[in-house]
This record gives sequence, structure tokens and C-alpha cells, in this order.
Amino acid sequence: MEQVYRGLVPNQGRRYASRMSLDLVALYQDLHRHPELGFAETRTAGVIAAALRDLGLEVTEGVGGTGVVGVIANGTGPVVGLRADIDALPVEERTGLSYASEAVAPAPDGVDVPVMHACGHDMHVTWLLGALERLVASRTDWSGTVVAYFQPAEELVAGAQAMVDDGIATRFPRPTIVLGQHLVPIPAGLISLTSGPAMAGADSIALTFHGRGGHGSQPHRTVDPIVAAASAVGRLQTVVAREIEPGTRAVVTVGTFHAGTKSNIIPADAELGISVRAATAEVREQVLGAITRMAEGEAMAAGMTDPPTVVMLEHAPPTINDAPATERVRTVLRAAFGDASVTDIGPVTGSEDVSLLATAVGAPLVFWFTGGADPIAFAAATAAGTVETDIPGNHSPYFAPVLEPTIDRGVEALVVSAREFLG
Repeated sequence: MEQVYRGLVPNQGRRYASRMSLDLVALYQDLHRHPELGFAETRTAGVIAAALRDLGLEVTEGVGGTGVVGVIANGTGPVVGLRADIDALPVEERTGLSYASEAVAPAPDGVDVPVMHACGHDMHVTWLLGALERLVASRTDWSGTVVAYFQPAEELVAGAQAMVDDGIATRFPRPTIVLGQHLVPIPAGLISLTSGPAMAGADSIALTFHGRGGHGSQPHRTVDPIVAAASAVGRLQTVVAREIEPGTRAVVTVGTFHAGTKSNIIPADAELGISVRAATAEVREQVLGAITRMAEGEAMAAGMTDPPTVVMLEHAPPTINDAPATERVRTVLRAAFGDASVTDIGPVTGSEDVSLLATAVGAPLVFWFTGGADPIAFAAATAAGTVETDIPGNHSPYFAPVLEPTIDRGVEALVVSAREFLG
């Protein structure tokens, strides 16, 4: 671990890094080559902790499992929280990059899966470490405290809550503002900032139909849960299309379907894995109620004697940006990069758990999107009307940001935003 890190970031023997320069490209490529799943980010956390120590920060490891917190205490003044998530996804990389991941790791069920940074969390770590280096180097120009949260398991919608449960609100300085950003496939150098609701809330549901298993040659002696579950897959697509007011942001996705062990056996149970996104608590309740009602109706229609089981697995609230703080950030970003480089693509149906950190410490949140797509390729795809097919999005096996200006823009965005709130 130490050898890997020191090859990336030479230590010149000073407590603070005014004379050291993080090789952010090498750091990013190293993280990308070695992704780790949620709550298993041990190598990643080690690289982060080593970098923070060389920068002279106060470092605490093992926060919320594999999270890392670094603190720059620089006299009296405001406290600013900066957040980056650090976990990867069970995706097989197909980018063809020289630093592409070939990692394989056990999933929660124990089965080995390919692992890739398909959502940009390796870039988020790179941005935050680069920003901390620049803040340390310029510490004579500002006063206050910076608290850096390197959060595990965002993809499990569990890491932020784990850090909260581990006492981030009491163990570390309490921020007066929490700032963060996420890599997205808009042109590199472009930043999108939305005031108010910015991202939808998320729920993960396990829906299980309980039938009566038996021999595949004698279906009349069974109650087939696969048929009921298959019917439910189609029925659930009508929740948003027919029950939610047009223009309201909501998504229902059936992402997994598990049933059976052999073709000539009708199983006793069939389980659907469902993802729900909703922009408001009211819409969330409406969608969840419809899912339960439809599942119960399918079970009744199939003649099942036991009602379906609906288990809520994960939940993240909507990401809501504080309006006054957001406008302050928008002003300083435009001053730093120009009006054309700061836009507003509006709320999205993607979800985050970053708001749990801000809520726990009682601070307003400002969370924005920073582009990483090749601007030339993006412009060509826009002209051809093929952005959706030609520009890989988050969670795609082809997701690969251009390194510059992506790295520098993300670092500077964090620095100028943090400086806005520091003394």
C-alpha cells in the first residue's frame, strides 16, 4: 500500500504539502484499476489515508466501516464539509483503457463478480484529494476548518448512514455547510447546479410471491409463482404511466428476477428486485402503495393462499440543495469558470445518500454535477441526436471520462466553493 502511494505522491518531508504535487492522473488511474465494492474498500481507504497523512491532515480511518475522515484545522472560522464516495460497482469493464479494471470480488451473496468504477467515484476521490492539497497549500489565505468525508458504500445506499451511526456529528467538527459533486456524462468542463430538489429519493424492494411448488409436468398441482411474478413485471410498468401525474418525476424498475433451480421444477417462490425513484415523499408513498396493491392482486388472481412479501431493503431521501447556499456557489463558480461553464440541467431521477450526512450534522447541502464526457464527441452526438446511445452514462461498462479538463475542473470547483464559505 505504502509503495503504491509513494509512487504516486512523493513525500518531500514537510508536514504540509506546499512543495509537493499530487500526480492526480496517476492517482485516478490507480484507483480506477483497483476498484472495490461497498464496505470492502480497504485498499482504496488505505490510499486515501496515506495521502491525507502526507498532506498533514488529522486522519481517522474505519469510520462507518471503511470510511475515512480528514480534518484541516486552520484557526478560527467556519467549518466546511467536503464529501466524496469511494465504492465501485459489480460491472465488467469494457472501455479498453490501458488502466481498465480486471478486478473480481465476492458480492454480498459470496459469488465472485467483476468490479468497475462505472459511476465515477474514483474521480470523486481524486477531486477531493486534489482540492485538499490546494487548500493546504493556500492555508495562509483562509481560516477555519475543513472536514473531508470519504464515504463508503454509496452504491448500497448504506455508507452515509453507517458514517452517521458511527458518530460523525459528534466525533468531528460540525460543518456549517456540506459540499459535494458527482461525475456525469455532460461535456468535461461543464458544471450543472440545481437549487432545491436536485436528485430523487431511492428505495430498493424485495417482492416475493409465495406459490406451491411441484413437478413441471403437473402444473395443475401447483400454484406457479413465476407466472404471477412475470405478470407483475408488466403490471408494475403502469404505476408511473397510469397512476402518477404526467410530468411528475418517478421511476419503477424491476432489476432482478430470481426463481427456480431446474427447468422441470415449478418453484415455491419467485422474487423480484425493484428500484423506485421519487422526487417527493408524497409520490414515494403513492408508488410504494401501488406496488403493494398490484402484488397482492396478482397473488390473489393466481390463487395463492399467502400474500406476497414486500421487504424494504434500502432507502435514500431526495437530494435537496439549500437555495441561498446554492446561489452563492453558482456565483463563485461562474466567476471562476465563466457563465457558459455553469448550467442547470434540472432535477434528475438518479439518487444519492449524501443528504444523510448533511442532515446528521445539521448543515445545508450544495451538491452539483461536473462533466467528464469528451466535449467534441458530445457535440457530435448532440448534432446527430445520438447522445443516449453514443455517450456512455453512469453504470455503463463503457463509462470512461476524459482525464482533462475533468480532473482540474472538479478540483477547482471544490476549492473555490469551499473558499466561499471559509474565513
